[in-house]
Amino acid sequence: MVLIQKGTFMMGSPESEEGRQEDETQHEVTISKDYYFGVYEVTQAQYEKVIGKNPSHFQGAIVGNENADLPVEQVSWHDAVEFCKKLSELPEEKKAGRVYRLPTEAQWEYACRAGSKTAYSFDDEEGLLPEHGWFNRNSSNRTHTVGLLEPNAWGLYDMHGNVWEWCSDGYEKYPKGAVSDPTGPKEGSLRVFRGGSWDVVAADCQSAFRCRLDPSIRLDSVGFRLALSPSGIPKSPEADK
Repeated sequence: MVLIQKGTFMMGSPESEEGRQEDETQHEVTISKDYYFGVYEVTQAQYEKVIGKNPSHFQGAIVGNENADLPVEQVSWHDAVEFCKKLSELPEEKKAGRVYRLPTEAQWEYACRAGSKTAYSFDDEEGLLPEHGWFNRNSSNRTHTVGLLEPNAWGLYDMHGNVWEWCSDGYEKYPKGAVSDPTGPKEGSLRVFRGGSWDVVAADCQSAFRCRLDPSIRLDSVGFRLALSPSGIPKSPEADK
């Protein structure tokens, strides 16, 4: 995992951005605390080690792509939350005080953008996407080993494409004004997932693109990535200065 430092950014898309959806209203968001974020999507090997089974559709090695390092998919939002809970309860994790969870939608986009203001973390040009993400034009209709393509500026791989990633938030329209540490609505049944996948067009892989599903749905294009609660970050001597 990599440390993501707190900050303020513009979440969503400007009205002039090509491929923009109506629910991507651009607004200022402040992330008030540092957090850790997974460098890679959770793999099938990691999921099986914690849960004891591998539900993924894309199993079996292909050339240069071992099964263990493929992202886990066919996991519901509830499955992802259960993984976070069980991982956090492992003795070594409890001893270290690490509490894993799904990222909020704001944390996800902040990490994906990595300081960028463009449609993708690397540029506005979708012609560069094959260097950074697996989508319908380069994926051969399946997932791929995590971390094979170029990372974003903060060292995060596959933030565009490969598999969609569940966020903790329920779905709602964005506010028009500035907000701090949004966590989504307290009511509502749909859950947000982000980032695009192996079977979608380039525009669906943009940093601000939003999707939502019933939390019980399992698809071979949806997985997840971990965040680590601020309470799980080891305290440094400088923190009290």
